[in-house]
Amino acid sequence: MIKKFKGSYYGFLVGDAMGVPVEFCDRKTLLNNPVTDMLGHGSYDVPEGSWSDDSSMMLATMDSIISKNKIDYKDLADKFLEWISYSKYSSSQNVFGVGTTIIKAIERYKDGMSPLEAGLEGINYNGKGSIMRMIPIAFYAKLKNLKESEIIDLAFDASSITHRHEISCLGCYILIRYVMFLLEGYDKFVSYIKIKELDYSAFKEESLNEYYRLLKADFINYPLSEIRSSGYVVHVLEAVIWCINNTDSFEEAVIGAINLGDATDTIGALTGALAGIIYGYESIPKKWIHKLQKKDYLKWIYNAFLKAVSNLE
Repeated sequence: MIKKFKGSYYGFLVGDAMGVPVEFCDRKTLLNNPVTDMLGHGSYDVPEGSWSDDSSMMLATMDSIISKNKIDYKDLADKFLEWISYSKYSSSQNVFGVGTTIIKAIERYKDGMSPLEAGLEGINYNGKGSIMRMIPIAFYAKLKNLKESEIIDLAFDASSITHRHEISCLGCYILIRYVMFLLEGYDKFVSYIKIKELDYSAFKEESLNEYYRLLKADFINYPLSEIRSSGYVVHVLEAVIWCINNTDSFEEAVIGAINLGDATDTIGALTGALAGIIYGYESIPKKWIHKLQKKDYLKWIYNAFLKAVSNLE
């Protein structure tokens, strides 16, 4: 199972880097001139292969697990603070594209709030800033063979460093469980059915209602026009699951995800992570991996993470 992390890890980085130059672009513009390769500049003045806050927070999460051999929320928050303050885990000298919710939460932690209370909990703070860093958390949960209640607690706590509202925590939980089903060997369609069959009684009805389309409707058969791609956590998760279940290769999934527009970095990253599990590392075009910035560093932290989590199995 650890071998599947390579495809997921590099798939995430590639999807993020491909989405960065066109973040915030509208769908109509992209459909008329679709992105099919890794580009530079665009929405941010950074070279091709640059990753955004999505990958930075994933790398910080991995580095915390490397350091502690467990999920340590104070250490996670410290790593996020290092990233915001000193550009650690960034693809460039400057941090870019960070959402205001993350910045406010990390400032609250810096000012003395506990890591699990620092996250913002209002209804208006349900962006994509916590779900985008859940891939290493999902692998950790699977390697530790956590019970269902423990997985729910993990999703809540891991999200709450920046996003404490239950809608965000629920989105993190659904993504974690989808990844875990894929790691158990279920295909993408069965994994989708299985997340619809989970017991969601621990969550409030108003939160579940936000995920009604994904969990109750015939969602993967919706037309493209019904798929939204804003930075709202629900839209991000819907877009990722829809792209995965309506494509047949890594390239098709990631290119399709990015050309949805708007939250292209996160939707591209998470779609790439899931596609990397499903189709494997070898399915990722090597020209895209080759263009990633700081490849030696990315290789180092990947190997260090594998060494750390190998003790969890």
